[in-house]
Amino acid sequence: MSATSQGTRERLLSAAQEELIEGQGHLEMQAVARRAQVSVGLAYHHFGSKAGLIAAVVEDFYEHLDEAAFGGAKLSASNWADREKARIGAYVAFHYEHPFAPLVIGPLSRAPEVLDVETGFTSRQLAGGARMLEAAQRDGIVPGNLDPHLTIALMIGGIRQALIGALTADRRPDPARLTGDIWAFMAAALRLTAKSPPVKSKATRRGRF
Repeated sequence: MSATSQGTRERLLSAAQEELIEGQGHLEMQAVARRAQVSVGLAYHHFGSKAGLIAAVVEDFYEHLDEAAFGGAKLSASNWADREKARIGAYVAFHYEHPFAPLVIGPLSRAPEVLDVETGFTSRQLAGGARMLEAAQRDGIVPGNLDPHLTIALMIGGIRQALIGALTADRRPDPARLTGDIWAFMAAALRLTAKSPPVKSKATRRGRF
């Protein structure tokens, strides 16, 4: 993809996100093209359809979330528990600060064109989280009798529901307090001891819930 084509695509994604926010989950291709200052034909050329454009906007959101809190995140901590709590903090902060987040985890999550994107992201999180827990079990941080696949599924589901409640509340809870509450839930679910050993293995350092 040429630099010009890539720039057009990024303008369309930004314009579509703004239209979705203003329209509470609805957009029209003509309005997106007008906001991006391109022809509607170019919008269809890049994304094929309105559904394809919406899916691409949501995919872009999740790519940035991954960079902020998961695979691309640079989280400094002296031990595993502090690192994972910092990851929760980055996850919460990203959703609090991103104007598109309430739509992604709310109304748009039920849209047919978004389901494949949601499913793909969740599947990657479940697989990565299970590997992270398996590495933590090998390092003696997490008890070996926990099922990593079931545990990570329960944790991801619980965190998502907590975040939905926070973002849709009349008054959002303090992000630091929300991070602490979520981490207390995770630490109890993982049966962590009061002191977490230092981060040791490469696999554990790159872990993700």
